[in-house]
Order: sequence, then C-alpha cells, then structure tokens
Amino acid sequence: APDIAAMDLFVVPTVGFDLLYAFVIVRLDRRDLVWINVTANPTAEWVARQITEAFPWNEAPRYLIRDRDRIYGSVVRRRLRAMGIRDKPTAPASPWQNGFVERLIGSIRRECVDHIIILGEAHLRRILRSYACYYNGIRTHRSLGKDAPISRPVQRAGSLKTIPILGGLHHHYLRV
Repeated sequence: APDIAAMDLFVVPTVGFDLLYAFVIVRLDRRDLVWINVTANPTAEWVARQITEAFPWNEAPRYLIRDRDRIYGSVVRRRLRAMGIRDKPTAPASPWQNGFVERLIGSIRRECVDHIIILGEAHLRRILRSYACYYNGIRTHRSLGKDAPISRPVQRAGSLKTIPILGGLHHHYLRV
C-alpha cells in the first residue's frame, strides 16, 4: 500500500449554478490526502500538471489507480510513464474498484461541501485546502487505529481547549 495512490475528479455546484471540478489524490497506506485542487475547465494537460505538482520526483508512488474517464487521455498517461508511475485504470462502470478515493470524496461531500454554499472557484479552493489540513492532521480514522493520517502524540494532561475549523463545522480539541 505505501506505493499505491488513487485519483479522481468530482463536481461541486456553486451559488450561481456553475459547476466546479475538484481533483483529489490520496495515498492508500495512511489514507493521507496528497493533493486537492479546483478548476472550472478540467483538461488532460491540467490533470497532468496536477500530478506533477502532487508528487515530487522522489515521492511518486509506483502505481496510480484511476477510473476510465476521458479526461485521463494520452497526455496524462505519458506524464505518468515519464514519472515512473504505472497507470492502473479500473474496469468500466466499477467505482468500487477505486474505493479509497470514492470514500474520500464521499467524506468531503458529507463533512464539508454539503454544508457550505460555494461562492466561486477561489472560495472552493480555500474551503477544500482547509478541509485537507483537517482531514490529514486532526480527523481520526478507524482503519488507522483512531489516528490521523499524519500521526500525532496522545495528549494525556492539561485542560481541554477547542479550536473551530471551517467556521465551526468541525472542531479540534486539544489539551493545553
């Protein structure tokens, strides 16, 4: 699992009924959200650039799971090959084969964008980056033994303090 990542796009509507596309990449071993970005017009060149920015040359996974969307054209496949990443497309109409990223997208929808009115591209980008920090550093995962993807020490002493995240949608509880 440390050498496997998964990627996908999902759609988020705005207050003006425009559609924005969010692109996510997740590593499977610790379920950490590696990359998240937003665009109004996704192209194969844009996706290839996002993959390059998500993985510096020494941190690229060996395998990348994706669906068979036409956005992942020859430009994306050439970029993956140049980075030494083996492309693993799922079977047609089989979202369960890319379960880790589909679960992440469901969490983003349920825990974030379903509760916030998105004003535009910059607003969605800011909200998703804030959620990514929460997801990687604070949100616990049962599959990780109730730890976050970026592990942190257990705080056993001190009084509790709460820090609101995403305008109070979530909270970070810590001991001081």
